[in-house]
Amino acid sequence: MKFSMEQGEPAIMGVDDSPLGAAVTARDHDVIAMVQNALKRGDVMLAFQPVVPANGAAQPAFYEGLIRVLDPSGRVIPARDFITVVETSETGREIDCAALRLGLRELVATPDLRLAINMSARSIGYPRWNRILNNTLSGNPTVAERLILEITESSAMIMPDLVTVFMRDLQKKGIAFALDDFGAGFTSFRYLREFYFDILKIDGQFIRGVCDNADNQVLTAALIAIGQHFDMFTVAESVECAEDAEFLQSAGIDCMQGYYFAAPSIHPHWRQQSPLKKRA
Repeated sequence: MKFSMEQGEPAIMGVDDSPLGAAVTARDHDVIAMVQNALKRGDVMLAFQPVVPANGAAQPAFYEGLIRVLDPSGRVIPARDFITVVETSETGREIDCAALRLGLRELVATPDLRLAINMSARSIGYPRWNRILNNTLSGNPTVAERLILEITESSAMIMPDLVTVFMRDLQKKGIAFALDDFGAGFTSFRYLREFYFDILKIDGQFIRGVCDNADNQVLTAALIAIGQHFDMFTVAESVECAEDAEFLQSAGIDCMQGYYFAAPSIHPHWRQQSPLKKRA
């Protein structure tokens, strides 16, 4: 409660009524409009980042396709700059549809590619998202076994029972699932036992600088142990230096992902001989 200094009477000022609240609201509206306009123009794409085996194998285990949009000036805008603003809205569902459509197109065109695509649990049951998936799988039976769907920990916990049923139905078709940003603080371990995720991606807040942080070393080792206990393939996100990679390898991580290995690229190497090359 805020008190008026002039009249001595209490005056309630909510966050939305404050100058900061108004600025945040205006900014969010601008972000949503920017993403909506990019979707209308078709200015959306995926940037591909490899997930590499910790054992030093030459070939990536798989790639993650990260959604990007172009603003009116042609700048590539990464998902971190807009996804939290749009995720709960219809625009968030449209972004998930765009990411799935682009990812499936890549899988159809590149038979030896294994690709992870992000989605929100809010898109489960979204008719257009499901049509895109089912239409592609019906004509391309090998795509399912090369598709990984990544669901963030926070998103999964919004509707855990629905996520569990959704995963089991699609796993029967060969699709794998990754729990993204694990350790961010939302998962009930009761649901973790029931989810049956195939892949556990440890949140980057524990990984960056882990070689010099005793607390994060203990936490990361514990998260790896949880993944191993539930027979999940473990991936460390945000690996940015050789020292962190060495620690993670010694800790028993299965795979690593981050700028130390490669930045996300909108021009993946497999398009050199692909008809998709000019459509990046």
